[in-house]
Amino acid sequence: MQRIGILTSGGDCQALNGAMRGVAKGLYTNRKEKVEIYGIEDGYSGLIYGRYKKMNESDFENILNLGGTILGSSRQPFKTINEPDEKGTNKVKAMIENYKNMQLDALVILGGNGSHKTANLLSESGLNIVTLPKTIDNDIFGTEMTFGFASAVDIATEYIDRIRTTAASHKRIFIIEVMGNKAGWLTLNTGIAAGADIIVIPEIPYDTKTIVQVINKKIEQGQKTVILVVAEGIISKEESRMGKKELKEKRNKEGNLSSSFRMEQEIKQKVNLEVRSSVIGHIQRGGNPSAYDRILSSRLGVKCAELLLKKEYGKMVVMIHNNIRAIPLSETAGKKKVIKPEDEIVQEAKKLGICLGE
Repeated sequence: MQRIGILTSGGDCQALNGAMRGVAKGLYTNRKEKVEIYGIEDGYSGLIYGRYKKMNESDFENILNLGGTILGSSRQPFKTINEPDEKGTNKVKAMIENYKNMQLDALVILGGNGSHKTANLLSESGLNIVTLPKTIDNDIFGTEMTFGFASAVDIATEYIDRIRTTAASHKRIFIIEVMGNKAGWLTLNTGIAAGADIIVIPEIPYDTKTIVQVINKKIEQGQKTVILVVAEGIISKEESRMGKKELKEKRNKEGNLSSSFRMEQEIKQKVNLEVRSSVIGHIQRGGNPSAYDRILSSRLGVKCAELLLKKEYGKMVVMIHNNIRAIPLSETAGKKKVIKPEDEIVQEAKKLGICLGE
């Protein structure tokens, strides 16, 4: 008999349930021996404190289209994973002990960058680990696509479509903030899909003068509204020359304003239309997954089940050239997939006439 644990870690996103369903269906359908699945509640927190339950096959029915995660999730930052909690619990030791107490043969972890660092740590500690890449940011190194990303792009695009109609009615400039602190995949793809005039991402520091010039030129040419799509983690060219400490102090003095509101303050006195900002926020993570994410999460889940049945551990399931593969956890842990100025999609955006704030 195989005993498999499964948990969802970090920020939630669409298709977590679909991915778990894919794992379960793949195991139940193709098993040669009895398989038991144990759901660990609230991410790594449940593994640390021993909160889990035995799952039934029926638990995985009718969840493919369901947003969120039926197991719950929590954030357990990797940078503090080796620090004891407020009661003095050694978190890593506790996770290893609970894994053994549950008599697991393997543990499936659905998570983003930080979750994969912890997964790799557990793998190097001797646990049998297989992971699946989830995040709306699509910034996990080693895979071309993460589940949750396509759904978030769809939601953010629809949001901007709705903003555009009111912006045009009142002849306003709108700055819409999309999630993405270090990587701009969600912002760039959303901006292209929504027909934005200006897109600003964390990887390309912006010049306020350039943005103002582009806006005013478009207004002079008769454009009734201008749409800017910006990531939450954007920085100016001036800020890009600051150290982390200096930038943090600057943000604190500013009151830790949202990036869209900061941009609004920077340009509103320098352009010839009214400026409004809007933050999309957590609705990007919510709701039911798109058809694309339902398919992707199912494919990734089935591949994960295949690895478990073959007892191939220490791997992350990925998409490469639209094929589902597996790579060693050590190749992805601690790395982030970010946009480079020379990337094809960046050049294509520019050829569409989109300003990237440079």
